[in-house]
Amino acid sequence: MKVLPLVLVGAAAISGCANQPMPVNAQSVGESQKAPAVVAQCIAQKWADQSQRQVVSQVIVANNQAMDVYVPGQQPPNGAAAVVRPSWTGNNKTWVGFRAGSGADSGASGSIGGCL
Repeated sequence: MKVLPLVLVGAAAISGCANQPMPVNAQSVGESQKAPAVVAQCIAQKWADQSQRQVVSQVIVANNQAMDVYVPGQQPPNGAAAVVRPSWTGNNKTWVGFRAGSGADSGASGSIGGCL
């Protein structure tokens, strides 16, 4: 019986985190009708293909509901990244932003648009 309340509280906390306003230091790139995991995978694939380097993706909210995709050569937690989140406007869209980091490729944010 004690497990059930903890699960419900945890689920509420996770869903609440996904609907927070735009992450700090992230500039909006746009919105997509696609699921966050699909958008994040597309961005990671484009960057990997363009750079021929490894791309790191980090799941922020369980079930791939929110993810950060790091620019090739950048690492968590402070590297430049595409920030993929469920839209907080409640319209079932995916919001995508770009957080610049040290040494980020200036063209990285431009290649995100093809995945929206």
